[in-house]
Amino acid sequence: MRLPTLPGLGTAVSIAFLSVSASAELVLTSPVIEEGGTLPADLKCTRDGGDGLSPPIRWEGAPAGTESFAVIMHHYPRDRVEGVDNPSHYWLVWNIPADTTSLSRGNAESIGTEGSDKDRRYIGYTPPCSPGNASHSYTITVYALDSETTGLGDQDDINVDWAALTGAIDGKVLASSSLTFNN
Repeated sequence: MRLPTLPGLGTAVSIAFLSVSASAELVLTSPVIEEGGTLPADLKCTRDGGDGLSPPIRWEGAPAGTESFAVIMHHYPRDRVEGVDNPSHYWLVWNIPADTTSLSRGNAESIGTEGSDKDRRYIGYTPPCSPGNASHSYTITVYALDSETTGLGDQDDINVDWAALTGAIDGKVLASSSLTFNN
């Protein structure tokens, strides 16, 4: 795309235009995980020598009208097809206040409301524990929502799975941003 320039200003205007556009987008990052990178050893499941805590994440550029956020971490196992099957979910958080821009390692502040773990035995985060030497891809997505509530309640709920949370935010998403990593 060719950017507009003004006579005598040229590139300076183009660079300023780019930075304004980029800051207007919702962007999810982590101080410990790079896009396409590997989960740090200390965040792996306890079987693999980690502490099993959720990674720290942060976001910026929420659109006007954002009333709350939701976060989902998922993975499509080998036998499931994206867009056809539900993925395995590893982290479901909703009711995150609109003024929040990050979740700390392990979500120590208990921000938001959490759903079931991957195996629907507990509430909260499931650390990735890839079998053997296989590497799997995991995606964390933050959703900016146009509603303070999702209809799922404000208490942690083991009955909320990926389908329930994605169904509850359907039609409420203003923007989303994802971060994918391997383990």
